[in-house]
Amino acid sequence: MNKHILSGNEAVALGAYQAGVKVASAYPGTPSTEILQNFATYDGVYAEWAPNEKVALEVAIGSAMTGVRTLFTTKHVGLNVAADPLMTLAYTGITGGLLIVCADDPGMHSSQNEQDNRYYARFAKIPMLEPSDSQEAKAMVRKGCACPNPTTRRPFCA
Repeated sequence: MNKHILSGNEAVALGAYQAGVKVASAYPGTPSTEILQNFATYDGVYAEWAPNEKVALEVAIGSAMTGVRTLFTTKHVGLNVAADPLMTLAYTGITGGLLIVCADDPGMHSSQNEQDNRYYARFAKIPMLEPSDSQEAKAMVRKGCACPNPTTRRPFCA
């Protein structure tokens, strides 16, 4: 077995690729920028930067509604910008599986403030996975990319 040392962002990108994600959309912002940059290097995927986080999530929702496994990444404050489509998504549902990766920044290493986006998951009533290291991030991406519950058609959120 080959071992690779990956950052959390690299592990998320690899996990998404291995889980069959075909479309990813994001707005660049540290600490999440490298996820889309790494995902875009894989063959057979479509990755795009959007003009803002709201548009990026709307692209991801549209893709997931057509049955495609999709990834949306954002930094913590970017989820504020995307809050409107996030809340609508929570009750309309999808069919393709959508993983929302929100990179919080405890301690404000690269951001202007701190924000705990676990409250968004609770408010939207969508599942949230919280990895503690790169290996867990990769594993949880695969779990989060599983098809949504066919009864609720709710997305997973990490």
